[in-house]
Formats: sequence, C-alpha cells, structure tokens
Amino acid sequence: MLEVLIALVILSIGLLGLAGLQTISLQLNQAAVTRSQASQLAYDITERMRANRPAAADYQIGLADAPPGAGSVAATDVTEWRALLAASLPEGTGSIAVDAGTGRVTIVIQWADTDDAADSGAFERDTATSFEFRTQL
Repeated sequence: MLEVLIALVILSIGLLGLAGLQTISLQLNQAAVTRSQASQLAYDITERMRANRPAAADYQIGLADAPPGAGSVAATDVTEWRALLAASLPEGTGSIAVDAGTGRVTIVIQWADTDDAADSGAFERDTATSFEFRTQL
C-alpha cells in the first residue's frame, strides 16, 4: 500500500513537471511567432522604401513620433506600416532612420512581450522587446 502511494506521488510530480514544460513551450513559441511577424514587417517597409528610393529620406520616423499625415507616397507607406505594427504586434510601434549619404536604413520595431510578473506570478505583457533590422537600399 505504501509503495502505491509513493508511486502516485512520483507520478503526480512528473505530470506537473510536464505541464510546466508545455506551458513554457507555448510561451516561447508565441514569442517566436511575434518575432517572425516583426521581421516580416521590417522587410515590408524596406521593400516599400526600395520602390520609392528617390524619397527614401522621407520615411524617417522615431519610435514616439506620430505617423505623418497623408500627402506623399512615403507618408502613406509609413502610416500604413505603423497601422500594421499596431494590429500585428501587442503595443507595436517602429522607427526608421535613413542615412541619405550611404543609403543605409535602420529599422527598429518594438512591442510588449509576455513576462512572468514577480509580484503576482501571472504572465503579463510588461517587457518591452525590440527588433533591429539594418539594410542597404
């Protein structure tokens, strides 16, 4: 009888460990999906800039800057890109820096990532995560 109880305790500890591993696996998989979306969105704005290469300097925007109003192709592209960031990523935003002399572009995409909150033990979106993409036009 004692052996059966010990076996049940060991089995229950093992099952709890497997449940914990599954939870962590799902969380890390979601983080990978979000990072992939950020990468695709960086390529999206880069291709828009390459299509409008003469006005590449007009694509510059900071993380905290409001999207420009409509009026030019670059302003429309940046506004649409910012809307895609907000729709695809949790609290997503982005910045674009263009070096007109060399044609180098640095794109930074930032979003809120899930992290284990120390005070409550629950998973909350409280960690700012960023993805930086550099390319040559």
